[in-house]
Parts: sequence; C-alpha cells; structure tokens
Amino acid sequence: MKKAGIIRCQQTEDICAGTMDFKVAGQGKLAFEKTGPADVVGFVSCGGCPGKKAVMRAKMMVDKGAELIAFASCISKGNPIDFACPHFETMKAAVEKKLGPDIKILDYTH
Repeated sequence: MKKAGIIRCQQTEDICAGTMDFKVAGQGKLAFEKTGPADVVGFVSCGGCPGKKAVMRAKMMVDKGAELIAFASCISKGNPIDFACPHFETMKAAVEKKLGPDIKILDYTH
C-alpha cells in the first residue's frame, strides 16, 4: 500500500473533517484509482492563502514516508465551499519543483 500525504485548504478546516479524503485514499478510489489504496501518513493545510506553506509541508510529509502528495478537492475543485483556490496551479508547481519527479502529485482526492 502506498503512503500518501494530503494538503487541504485551511479555510475549510472548520467545516470539513476530511472524512471523504481518508475514505477514498484507503479504498483506492477516485483520484487514488491510478495509485491504488493509500495509507494517509499526513493531513495538513496549505497554511492559508496564498498557500506558501504547502511546499515545506509537502516536503515534511515526504520526509515522514509519503510516496505521493494529493491536493484535497477543497483546493482544486472548491469542495465544499464551491470556490476553488486561485493559487492552486502556483502551489502545485512549487510543490512539484521541490519534490522532484519521483513523488507523484494528485490534483484532487474525490
């Protein structure tokens, strides 16, 4: 089973427990269909707009064993507040640059 780190939107922390993120990761469904079931080893926020802490937090999760990093759907799709993060692409590019090609990045979770 792969080990995954998930980065979520800080603004959704008070209205979403991340239950669906853990569920789809563990079952290998939706975004995790390509990677198979994953054990979530870290579940952190981006640190707040504009997501500057996402890079160091992604690196921290990799250092703790994460083999892939998923951006939760609250960031890329705007679930459940119906507003996708305007900083998503910049944040994702910065994380990819820092972690390199060996770490798989998922754009969403569910």
